[in-house]
Amino acid sequence: MKKLFTTLSNIWKIEDLRVRITNTLLFLLIYRVGSFIRLPGVSDAVASNKKAEGLVGLLNMFAGGSFSRVSIFALGVMPYISASIVMQLLGIAVPYFAKMQKEGESGRNKINQWTRYLTIIITALQAAAYLRSQVTADEMLIANPLFTIMNTFVLTSGTLFVMWLGEKITDKGIGNGISLIIMVGIIAQLPGAFIAEFQNRTTGSGGLITFIVELVALLGVVMFTILIVQGTRKIAVQYAKRIVGNKQYGGVRQYIPLKVNAAGVMPIIFAQALMFIPATVASFFPTAASNSILIALTNYNSWLHNILFALLIIVFTYFYTAITVNPKQMSDDMKKNGGFIPGIKPGDPTTSFIDDVISKITLPGSIFLAIIAIIPALANLVGVNTLFARFFGGTSLIILVGVVLDTLQQIESHLLMRHYDGLMKTGRITGRTSIPAAAGTTPTAI
Repeated sequence: MKKLFTTLSNIWKIEDLRVRITNTLLFLLIYRVGSFIRLPGVSDAVASNKKAEGLVGLLNMFAGGSFSRVSIFALGVMPYISASIVMQLLGIAVPYFAKMQKEGESGRNKINQWTRYLTIIITALQAAAYLRSQVTADEMLIANPLFTIMNTFVLTSGTLFVMWLGEKITDKGIGNGISLIIMVGIIAQLPGAFIAEFQNRTTGSGGLITFIVELVALLGVVMFTILIVQGTRKIAVQYAKRIVGNKQYGGVRQYIPLKVNAAGVMPIIFAQALMFIPATVASFFPTAASNSILIALTNYNSWLHNILFALLIIVFTYFYTAITVNPKQMSDDMKKNGGFIPGIKPGDPTTSFIDDVISKITLPGSIFLAIIAIIPALANLVGVNTLFARFFGGTSLIILVGVVLDTLQQIESHLLMRHYDGLMKTGRITGRTSIPAAAGTTPTAI
């Protein structure tokens, strides 16, 4: 405990770190205050009684409750993430964007600008769908079409402002801004979910023992998630000896750490984005909403939804790992620096060996990621409160674990750089590899 207080004191002594942490807290406070500002022209009483269930509840969690409160930040940063995903796909499929990725800083700036333009388009479409599905005529204090036009502009501006806050946190604060905004939105739902589950167990079925068992299970899932996020497969690399003058260089053995889950949370976000399509179709075409398959796909707890969700996660894990981890580049860099894997010839054999290892460790990583993603639905089926069940896994838990580890790693780097002890007694915190928000853009550790 004494070492903890000493470490916290050291953090506050470093002026740059103190300013960055203060800036981060202030920017996050602005975001939380804005999430309680209601859209103009919406009935106050009705807006406070909105229910968020199923996929809508998941969106509401990412938006920090703004979705159900019909706030100006109701759409959060999800349109920006969707635009980033589209830009990544375009970087693979379209030669023009693939060339842009290789143009260095100027190319990244162009892709960032394209991502912002695409964010505006996606936000406008989602804003129209949101107003159509979540705000009824009785809740409008302003007649249509003025209400829809005005609030489409407000929701789009809100998302762009949140995106700007995220960029400012990344530049002036600590950690990745977009990731922290999502994390704060998720954490904001935790106290209410915890209290609701406690009341449900103590006054209803199960009792206090069941609630304690749920907490132990939650702790186990968190530990399992950390294991997946931090798990690595080390490949030994031997460097040849070089004698320059009277000094010897090289001749040491190092390791290439290949992550079991190199794709991070992105496969879940990819899969989740596709799973939102049926709900969007149902909002625009009311007659299609009665289709049994569409109903099953939009039902957060249905077997069809979860099986398809798990399969998409496995596919996207392989896909995203393939576009972010380049065995050929690893092999070439190793060869240039005089390194080789013992027993493997440099060049193409090394590339094939690394690619084979990545393929083998990605399979269990993708399966475990899919299991974590569907645990909330399983918890809900055994009687856990819907809101509390979302913290048992899925995107929310992986984001929380990943962002916390990444932020702690940055804080520890500042401490070690100034010759202070880190946050751990032994070893160092190893954060997740940052995942680009868009191909060629600033990395986003989501």
